[in-house]
Amino acid sequence: MPYTGSCHCGAVTFTVAADAPGEAMTCNCSHCRRKGFMLTFVPADQFTLDSGADKLSDYQFYRHRITHQFCTDCGTQAFAQGQGPDGSAMQAINLRCVPSVDLDALRISKVDGASF
Repeated sequence: MPYTGSCHCGAVTFTVAADAPGEAMTCNCSHCRRKGFMLTFVPADQFTLDSGADKLSDYQFYRHRITHQFCTDCGTQAFAQGQGPDGSAMQAINLRCVPSVDLDALRISKVDGASF
């Protein structure tokens, strides 16, 4: 069953054509740590930006492999774009921006991004 998410102000909304995940990833890199992301990754073709394309701005750092997109009105980063290890297009979904997901029920995998 598809799930939906948004930025804080609701200007940017999206739908993922997949079941909501039961697990998430956290990362201790300088970016993820400061923003408190809880991420899941989906193939790009399962992601639809429903509204707010004109409200998005990009941020890239380090190796510039992930395009972090945030709402220019409220500053929330609900998702990012990049490539999976096999080179396929993917979306990183910030599950903190998906109201239907019970964050406390997620199994958490920790990634040591600070060591990359």
